[in-house]
Amino acid sequence: MQWQTLSEARRRLSIERGSIIKDWGGRIHIALIYPNFYTLGMSNLGFQAIYGFLNRYNQVVCERAFYEGHESISMESQRPLGDFDILAFSFPYEPDYFNAVSILKSSGIPIFAADRSEKHPLVIAGGIAVTANPAPLSAVMDCFAIGEGEAVIPRMVEVLLEGIEAPRHELLRAMGRIPGMYVPCACNSPVIRQSAMDLSGFTTASVVLTSETEFSDLYLIEIARGCSWGCPFCLAGHHSRPMRCRSIEILLEEAEQGMRHRKRLGLVSAAVSDHPQIDQLVFGLREMGAEFSVSSLRISPLSDVVLRGLAESGARTVVFAPEAGSQRLRQIVKKGLSEDAILGAVHRAAVHGFRKVKLYFMIGLPSETDDDIVAIVRLSLMAKGILDRQRMGTQLVLNVTPFVPKAGTPFQWLPMATASVLKHRLNLLKNGLSRQGVDVKADSIDWSIVQGTLSRGDSRIGQVMAKMPRMSLSGWKKAIIEAGLDHESVHREVLLREQLPWSMVHSGLETEHLRAEMERALGY
Repeated sequence: MQWQTLSEARRRLSIERGSIIKDWGGRIHIALIYPNFYTLGMSNLGFQAIYGFLNRYNQVVCERAFYEGHESISMESQRPLGDFDILAFSFPYEPDYFNAVSILKSSGIPIFAADRSEKHPLVIAGGIAVTANPAPLSAVMDCFAIGEGEAVIPRMVEVLLEGIEAPRHELLRAMGRIPGMYVPCACNSPVIRQSAMDLSGFTTASVVLTSETEFSDLYLIEIARGCSWGCPFCLAGHHSRPMRCRSIEILLEEAEQGMRHRKRLGLVSAAVSDHPQIDQLVFGLREMGAEFSVSSLRISPLSDVVLRGLAESGARTVVFAPEAGSQRLRQIVKKGLSEDAILGAVHRAAVHGFRKVKLYFMIGLPSETDDDIVAIVRLSLMAKGILDRQRMGTQLVLNVTPFVPKAGTPFQWLPMATASVLKHRLNLLKNGLSRQGVDVKADSIDWSIVQGTLSRGDSRIGQVMAKMPRMSLSGWKKAIIEAGLDHESVHREVLLREQLPWSMVHSGLETEHLRAEMERALGY
């Protein structure tokens, strides 16, 4: 173990507030692992919430670990991961799979579940990425929590307390009987995604505060979970259903707790402005002197109370997500926003004094043509004109991401655009906007295609990742070819009659429903 690793863990721990350190005697020891860098993991409210939830159990010691680029150790006790009974990985994004394999390698733990013995930790995966499709890691992980952690953990802890000393195969069989737990070596029927229907039974708010995170000045509070809009490309709209909201009374109590630590509160939800009491919540926060922030706002409905509250809280940036430039394409992805509504939201943001407006767009959406890209350019220039007329110097930024087909959504069968098409369309955007004072930021097209391959991949993906000496595009392409897999598969349409690699998961939505939504969107 490198001394730099120990030193860095202790340094981080020394500046944190809220870390939970328990004695190890007579307890189950769980390493909760975010397979990416510390600053990203500690910005993830879901990861923090599960850390706090697990540590509510007196007989559980839960410590955090992150991807370090070399051997990972736990934050709280600086122990090697091999010392733990359970390694629990959290996967909000598919590309983190590579880091998880690297963590196992560097920790001396066999990559494949079949190669582990009684002396090795049980390796579990959770998070929305594997809830949608656990197949790519099915040879790597011993089991998967399908759905929301708070709904699966209580029974999981019971089984672990009863059977942690039992032979590994018996413990896995017991885990496989837990609703929502997928055990690849013992699964014979679809696993039903689990949801925590009553959010009042637990708190989802910041547990550990640190200056070394993207939201260092915020105390994060989840105000609602799930999304009712069902955009056909979106994981959250299909794997986090139904939408559930916390009451304003509970939220204001959590806000008072948060203000003991931070003056600014971060309100978290898939669609913050969809909370039915959002205006009352904002009034309550402002009355107690709290400043607040949100990740993004829906263009319709758009509350002036929320906009004004954000401006008064010192927010300088507001984020909207039109997703597409043309009315035709917005209808396909169920945005249903008119051009007037989008431009009206930009105008209202300028009136309230925001210095930066961000617009999220996708490229490569099904049925997209170059004309749809031209429509983004036209719409963006109109928005820039509004900002300039209202308040010179206001910045307009476009965040552009390629469409990636996701398992368990209506667009799961559809092809991803090729790299050449995506790069051509991104260049159209940049050429049309960069000289007009509009900043265009885009995700990596090549890595987005890798993400697409992972999102619809099968169990052979684990073999590919295991053969890669390090994470790189060239290494990935070489390993894919050597494994005999079709690296162009993400660019083809999946036939409706094909058996899907993620068919072991039942998201709560029938395949017929998803197919009907796809056909509705594309006008079949």
